[in-house]
Amino acid sequence: MTSTIQSPYTQEQIAAWLRGLLTVAWADGDFNPEEQQIITDLTQDELAPKTDLGSLDKITPTDLAALLGKDTEIAQNFLRTAVLVALADGVYSESEDELLHQFYQALGQEALALEVLRHTLYRPSEGTSSDQAGMLELNGQLLSAKGQRILLKPVREWLDGLDIHDPRLARFLCKMIPSQCPFERDINLFGHKVVHIPPLCKLNPLYEQLVGLRFRALSYLADECKEDVSAYI
Repeated sequence: MTSTIQSPYTQEQIAAWLRGLLTVAWADGDFNPEEQQIITDLTQDELAPKTDLGSLDKITPTDLAALLGKDTEIAQNFLRTAVLVALADGVYSESEDELLHQFYQALGQEALALEVLRHTLYRPSEGTSSDQAGMLELNGQLLSAKGQRILLKPVREWLDGLDIHDPRLARFLCKMIPSQCPFERDINLFGHKVVHIPPLCKLNPLYEQLVGLRFRALSYLADECKEDVSAYI
């Protein structure tokens, strides 16, 4: 799996970018060291072949900012992918929100999207029914589907502004985002449980953005990089 596309990002930036996304994926603490190694190997061997990514361990916000540099467009595109990775399992947790806020601060960007996303924070409680688990609240009131769309419109428009210019990032997104809205299930890699995913279309009010991003990543790999994307379909 190779590509002749000239990436606008340096190898160091891509390594930092992927480490940042993996740090977000591991933010909720559901991954033990063995499972983290499985994802690391997957990223190195399948998503960025013939590229020396170094050690794909967690990255601090300070190190991320130092390696990505001061380019606002790069920072915004990284943050878009980081937010989408946080949302990929259908639940936006407080640990993910805290980490993303630190990334925003280190990169010198305004965290306007996070202010809206905080209305979607998952706080499990005994009084929450399964039908209410993915619904948004505003001032303590559950919002209708129409209300959710209005509230999240700025975030949807911001996420839709993501441009994909690197095949390694495109492959990562195709692997992280399911190909269709699944029923509740466990994701396994090489015989190991990696993550538990609830029904995304029910719990994730930004699921359409995830689907659209995955489609753009597939199209980029197929049309511009001339890669075989059958493994992702």
